[in-house]
Amino acid sequence: ILEARLPLSVAAVISNDATATGLITAQKHGVPTRVVDHRAYADRAAFDKIQQSGGFITARAGSAPDANALPIPKGDADLAMDAAQCIGCGACVAACKNASAMLFVSAKVGHLGLLPQGQAERDRRVLAMVNTMDTLGFGSCTNQYECSAACPKLISHDFIARMNRDYLTASLRSAFKPAPANTGGGAA
Repeated sequence: ILEARLPLSVAAVISNDATATGLITAQKHGVPTRVVDHRAYADRAAFDKIQQSGGFITARAGSAPDANALPIPKGDADLAMDAAQCIGCGACVAACKNASAMLFVSAKVGHLGLLPQGQAERDRRVLAMVNTMDTLGFGSCTNQYECSAACPKLISHDFIARMNRDYLTASLRSAFKPAPANTGGGAA
């Protein structure tokens, strides 16, 4: 790159090591640099607990279904794939002044909730994952959007709004769910 053999220019250099040769070289050439201490990011174990609380779908076992058996609108498929890009790195939590994990959780909730296969657990998933996030002590979202600006996969903060809507809907459904009828027979 320094010898201009490649048709590109370096916009910035980021490293987790302040003594990295690439940072020093970039600074000598006036290229913006940044050191990101990976130890400042949230503990991966917390993300794993949130994922375990609802990041799955129930699917019948057996042979693989025909790929065209469940047509998915392109817009929904594209949104689901955008959300699925989240790698759980914790940059969103580190960038947030409240240490909120809303972008991470909303990406996980959104990617499964947008697909037909994820509908069976949609309400249970959003309630469980948000409640687990709260139990683990992550902060509240104040919609400053530092999270999406820091996200290396460019996950949109629009997923947070989608998750908030899903959470409200699921909360209302669970609050007004009819009690199961007593079908056991015998005296009450």
